[in-house]
Order: sequence, then C-alpha cells, then structure tokens
Amino acid sequence: MAEVTRVPLQPIAKGSLTRLWIGVAIAVLLALGIAIAAMPKGLDVTVLEEGQGDHPTADSVVFVEYVGTLPDGTEFDRSPPAANLPPALANEIPQGIPMQLGGVVEGFRDGMLQTREGGVYRIEIPAEQAYGESPPAGSPIPANADLTFEVTVHEILTEAEFEQLSQRVQMLMMQQQMQSELGAPGAPNGEAPAE
Repeated sequence: MAEVTRVPLQPIAKGSLTRLWIGVAIAVLLALGIAIAAMPKGLDVTVLEEGQGDHPTADSVVFVEYVGTLPDGTEFDRSPPAANLPPALANEIPQGIPMQLGGVVEGFRDGMLQTREGGVYRIEIPAEQAYGESPPAGSPIPANADLTFEVTVHEILTEAEFEQLSQRVQMLMMQQQMQSELGAPGAPNGEAPAE
C-alpha cells in the first residue's frame, strides 16, 4: 500500500473568504459591463407624441415630415417644404412627402413599422441597419454612421390607395392645365388660342 504524504494546510485568515467572494463578484460585474458596452446598439424608436391612427405595414406609403441627423447633431437630410399647390390639389394631397416603406433603408422601415398615424417619433438607427460601410455617393453621411430621424407621420396609405390618389392628382393637374390654357392671355373670349 502506498503511503500519501500529508501536507499541512494553513488556516484561512479571518475575513479572507469574504474578500475572495467580493473580488469574484467585482470581476463578474466588470466583465458584464464590458460585454454590455461592446454589444452593438439596436434600433430604438422613442415616442415624442403618440399617434392615434394605424401602424404602417412593410408595403405602406407614408406621408411624413422628417429631419435626419448624425451622432454629432449635424443635419444631413430634411424633407422638402410643402409646395404651394392650387386648392383643388392641396385638398387631395396629404401633408408631408410620400415614402414607400419598401424603398427605404432597413432601419428606417423597421422604425416606421413601430409608429402610428398622427404621431411624432425619434428613430435611432445603428449603422448596420442604415448604410453601413457604403453611404450614398456624394452624401454627407460618413461610413458606419448611426443615424437619427425625427419623424412626423401625417398619413398612411396602402399601395393601392396611393395609386388611386396619384391618378386623381394627375387628372386634377390635367384639368388645371386645360383650364389655364383656355383662359390664357391673348385668347379671345376665353377660347383656346389658334395654333
């Protein structure tokens, strides 16, 4: 039978075990903090003013006003101001500019799906869901830039509703053009000018 050499163990000093567990807890918390800081940020939608209407779908056309900014606050895009339209057209076209959600960057589309008609939102898009390493040529957006949009959602239409609206507006524009040609200066008694 083999004999085992006994090694005497020193007694643990009072409070050492507690300090050991505190050290382990601190190490775990530091590791957790580093892991959280290194995690990529996700899409974030903040409600600034809750809308009361419907949510859009991935194939909706939304009429919006927006301002796009970079992380340092630099404005890189803004919806154009409303055009001065004749009353007949102005009453047909919703406020804002139309955007087909199927034709925008992934993060903007996914953010818009969380909005409601009539609301105001801040959509923060991580670079991976925006333009990533390939922003549009000539754009003030640098590569790998996170983007923030403040968006007012005025109206949400289906593609079919938008197509009908487009046709109505086109017809109204043709009528306006015909009326202006009939009443053109130099035309006797409002008749069409001779060609």
